[in-house]
Amino acid sequence: MTAVIYARYSSDNQREESIEGQIRECTAYAEKNDITIVKHYIDRAISAKTDNRPQFQQMIKDSDKKLFDIVLVWKLDRFARNRYDSARYKTQLKKNGVKLMSATEIISEGPEGIILESVLEGYAEYYSADLAEKVVRGQTENILKGRCNGGRGTFGYTLDSERKFHIDPLASPFVLESFTKYRDGLTMKEIRDWLNENGIKNPVGGEFTYNSVEHMLKNRRYIGELKFRDVVVPDAIPPIVPLELFDDVQEKIAKNKKAPARRKAEDDYLLTTKLHCGCCGALMFGESGTSRTGEVHRYYKCATAKKKKGCKKKTVRKQWLEDLVVNQTMQLVRDDAAMESIIAKVMELQDRENTNLPLYEKQLRDAESGIQNMLNAIQAGILTSSTKERLEQLEETKRELEARIAEEKLAKPKIKEEFIRFWLMRFRKLDMSLKDQRQALVDTFINSIYLYDDKVLITFNYKEGTQTITFEEAAQAASKENGSDLDCFTAR
Repeated sequence: MTAVIYARYSSDNQREESIEGQIRECTAYAEKNDITIVKHYIDRAISAKTDNRPQFQQMIKDSDKKLFDIVLVWKLDRFARNRYDSARYKTQLKKNGVKLMSATEIISEGPEGIILESVLEGYAEYYSADLAEKVVRGQTENILKGRCNGGRGTFGYTLDSERKFHIDPLASPFVLESFTKYRDGLTMKEIRDWLNENGIKNPVGGEFTYNSVEHMLKNRRYIGELKFRDVVVPDAIPPIVPLELFDDVQEKIAKNKKAPARRKAEDDYLLTTKLHCGCCGALMFGESGTSRTGEVHRYYKCATAKKKKGCKKKTVRKQWLEDLVVNQTMQLVRDDAAMESIIAKVMELQDRENTNLPLYEKQLRDAESGIQNMLNAIQAGILTSSTKERLEQLEETKRELEARIAEEKLAKPKIKEEFIRFWLMRFRKLDMSLKDQRQALVDTFINSIYLYDDKVLITFNYKEGTQTITFEEAAQAASKENGSDLDCFTAR
């Protein structure tokens, strides 16, 4: 099998050596498991809290070319630190026949492994949020004092030794002129060309682009305002642009802005990659059609039937089926016995699959025993050059194993049962009207769905977690619940 390695470090307390360590461990894992590495994708000083990572996006795009089978990461939090992005991009990889694997968090193919993976992703998201909270106070204080929180500053300003803003007498006139030109009718491209023709450089020393001009024209710092999270401080720094001119420019930008492109319909289908045809076993995919009245209708359709290759499975309304699956999954989440069973299985799996640490600890005990035997031999008067050399080898082995054990414990911290319970119980409080929360529920708890003409079979991610619901039962259940979409559509 072929794989690519994705490595990343953020700007917080990490360096280039972090990338080398990730690649080293991923490479060792690949060699051990007979996997051929064909490429490295590396993002430096970029947080996983955002998916706006150039190499990451290139890797996702390249996965469609069928050149590799696996994306290998050091830990799952290198891939993403929030569950929505993780689920979204793993689904895209899965569509392209590519699997995400962790070199240090060994997770089984079984159903409980999917739950454990979700918990690990949740732990990374929790850690990221907790880390961010610890620096918020200092950054808020900087804003209140008119200081720059980070980066190279803003075009038109200079920063002193305390990172306070001062108007740059050389660059600030070009800022004011750019706002004036846009208000008077020039486009952003024309302003970009004007700045570059005059040899003006952006804050990082490069030429201006369309995006950097747009960012400049929308930047409220030019009217003296600083913002961090929910804290807005007006008149925090010296203004360059009069408020009236700034407001005129914002109004013109809004007027010139084109309507945003519609997302692809397939992005809105909740059950993609999990829904199978009960008649032929093929995957079912989303499709849509527009009626004569202009109303858009969305369905799930069997891939075989779509290609007209013999399957007669009829299409099923998207909203009806998704609501049915979500409601049944929420029943599982609210079942105390089922949740306790899942928690127990995840704990058992976590203990069972930490294979490296017990091996290193056994090797350490063997090395320590060998050292003691050498010392006993020396005390008995047996001292030769080979004895000394062997003792040095054992001591070096001991030091390496102690370092590996320390790294292993840091890389794979034992997640306590209380955290797993807390994390899974949070699903009971999800808002099922929000798409990302519905997606998180489905991705975490559902293994597969088989759709027949008269029933749907849902397999959940835990042992004996299979449930069959007939459409007749679903209709009866829906009629008892006011406001449910289930009684608004027929199955097909």
